[in-house]
Amino acid sequence: MTLLVDPPLPLPSALVAELQAAYATPPRAYHAFSHVEEVLRQFALVAAGPGWRQPAEIYLAILYHDAIYAAGRRDNEERSAELALAAIGRFLPEANVDRARVAALIRLTARHGRLAVGEVDDEAALFLDCDMAILAAEPAVFDAYHRAIAIEYRGKLPGWLFEFNRRRFLKGLLAKERIFLSGFFHARLDAAARSNLQRALQAPRSALRAGAGR
Repeated sequence: MTLLVDPPLPLPSALVAELQAAYATPPRAYHAFSHVEEVLRQFALVAAGPGWRQPAEIYLAILYHDAIYAAGRRDNEERSAELALAAIGRFLPEANVDRARVAALIRLTARHGRLAVGEVDDEAALFLDCDMAILAAEPAVFDAYHRAIAIEYRGKLPGWLFEFNRRRFLKGLLAKERIFLSGFFHARLDAAARSNLQRALQAPRSALRAGAGR
């Protein structure tokens, strides 16, 4: 597990151990701690650019936003938020962290693709865009992410149903006037994200269905 070189607050070893256990259960093709590490890289880019007003809260929200994850469940974000609240209370009682803000940010990730510019505050927009930056990754990295999502749903949904839902989600993103909610991410990543989404939607349907199982 690789965390930031200069985190906004120190983390007790017991908290880190709990995070490691959470992200390893169940084994995941995409929503593992490697995803968190990439989101933390985006966190650092924002810190060096527009900056964060509540860096500790954003940092903790990133660490915990997928801590509880089972493909197809509708309560992953809520359970992850509850885990974060409990962990902050146990491990960081003196850290002066806004626990409610951390939980609220995590819960917002359940609304990816359904939020418009202005529906959340600027800091929340940057946080959500950090999580969605994978959409603008290099084509090979995006394609690996796209396949990994299908693998996570293998055995959870029939392949045709996963494909239908996935394509509907990607089409919805592509149809939006703004994929990214913040100006910082929109200006840099919109074109690359649209290129990846268009390529994914043009791919043979059978490829994605095979990843999720028939």
